[in-house]
Amino acid sequence: MTSQNLPRVCVIGAGPSGITTAKRLQEFGIPFDCFEASDEVGGNWYFKNPNGMSACYQSLHIDTSKWRLAFEDFPAPEGWPDFPHHSQLFEYFKNYVDHFGLRDKIIFNTEVTAAERQPDGAWLVTTGDGRTRGYDALIVCNGHHWDPRTPDYPGEFDGALIHSHAYNDPFDPIDMRGKRVVVVGMGNSGLDIASELSQRFIAAKLTVSARRGVWVLPKYVHGAVGDKQSVPAWMPRKLGLRLKQRFVRKFRGDMEFYGLPKPDHRPFEAHPSASEEFLHRAGCGDIAFKPAITALEGPRVRFADGSTEEVDVIVCATGYHISFPFFTDPELVPDSDNRLPLFKQMMKPGVDNLFYLGLAQPLPTLVNFAEQQSKLVAAYLTGRYLPPPAADMRADVTADEQKKRERYYNSPRHTIQIEFEPYVRDMVKEMSRGAKRAAAAGNALPVPARALETAE
Repeated sequence: MTSQNLPRVCVIGAGPSGITTAKRLQEFGIPFDCFEASDEVGGNWYFKNPNGMSACYQSLHIDTSKWRLAFEDFPAPEGWPDFPHHSQLFEYFKNYVDHFGLRDKIIFNTEVTAAERQPDGAWLVTTGDGRTRGYDALIVCNGHHWDPRTPDYPGEFDGALIHSHAYNDPFDPIDMRGKRVVVVGMGNSGLDIASELSQRFIAAKLTVSARRGVWVLPKYVHGAVGDKQSVPAWMPRKLGLRLKQRFVRKFRGDMEFYGLPKPDHRPFEAHPSASEEFLHRAGCGDIAFKPAITALEGPRVRFADGSTEEVDVIVCATGYHISFPFFTDPELVPDSDNRLPLFKQMMKPGVDNLFYLGLAQPLPTLVNFAEQQSKLVAAYLTGRYLPPPAADMRADVTADEQKKRERYYNSPRHTIQIEFEPYVRDMVKEMSRGAKRAAAAGNALPVPARALETAE
C-alpha cells in the first residue's frame, strides 16, 4: 500500500499530542500536514508561547514523573529530576521532533481558522494566511488548557482579577509582593500558585477559596515516586479503587488535620491534586481558607459563609473551556458543560474521518496519551482497523459516560476524566476486535483518498 492511495491528513497543533501523532503517520507512510500557530513545538509547555495558548508559569514542574511521561521510544534523559521543570519538557519535545525528522512536516506560524466538512466527507481547511487546502481526514490536537474559564462574579472589584493562565510569577503580570491575594480553586495549578505566593516576603496574606475541599495526594510514597506504583492489571477496578482510597486516607490522614476544608467526596472521585509543599504551607498557617466567592464589593470580597475580606488580587485557577474555534458545526464542539461524547475519547460516531487526540484528563499522564491513541488512528487510516457500527459506538459512549458519572462528582473537568492504564488496556482489546472486523471487510481503506486540489 503506497502513500499515493492513502488518505491525506491534516493535523492541527504541534504540542505533545500533535508531534507524536505526526511521528505515527510518518511511520505508516500516511501523507499529512501539521499546522502550528506558534513558531515552535511544545504547545502548553512552551513558556510565554507567542501564540498566547501556553498555561506555563515560571516555577511550573510537571506533576507526572519522568518515568510515566516519556514517549515509548524516546526515553527521558537520565539526568532529569523525578518531576521535570517545564523548560526541560520543552527541550524534550523539540529534541523528539528533530530526532525523528518531523520538523519539515510542521507548518509553523500558521493558525487553522476554519475546518469544514464537505458533502462528500472531505475537509476544507483554511489557515490564517487565507489559503484553503483539501484533506481526506482531520486530526485535532489543539489541546484543552488554553481557553480560560473565568467565573462571572456579581459586583465590581477594585483590585486586579486574573486567570491563572496569565500568571507567570509573583511579579508578572502583577507584582503581588505585600498584597492580599485570593487564589480560587484547588486543582494542581491552584495549589502550586498558592504555595508559591504564600512564601515569606511575597503575599501579605494568602487565602485559597474553593467550593469544596480536595484530597491532596503525595508525589512520593515511602521514599519512592508515587505514580510509579499502580494497581495490578488483574485486579478488579472497584477493588483497586477502594484500596487506593484506603491507602490515601491512611497515608495522608484527614485533610482537616492540615486546616483544609473537608472534602465532600472520597479520594480519586475527582481529578487528583498532588503537592508536597501545599500541605506544609497550610499546616504552618501560611494559607487561609474560605468557601466560594459570592460577590465582589469594591475593595472587599464576600464569601459563601457570609464573611468578607479586603483583597488586592484574585487569581482564578478555575480551569478551561474545551474549545475548537475552527469548527462552526455545533455537533463537533462541546456543549456548555464541556461535554463532547466520543468513542474511545477520540471518534464521533457517524463522522468517519475526524479524530480528537489528547482530549482527556488522564491519570497519571497526558503527555503520551495521544501516542497511544495514534496507534488506533494509523491502523484505521491504513485499513487495518475498522470501528464498530455507529449505533454500537454510541452505546459504548453511553456506557462510558455512565461510568464517569458513577465515579466522579459532576464537574466540567470530569467530562474528560479517565485512567491511563485501564484506557490503554481497553484500547488494545478494541484494536484487536477492529482488526478482525477490518479483515472480514477485506482491509479496505475506510477513507478514500480524494487527492483534492488546493484552493486559493
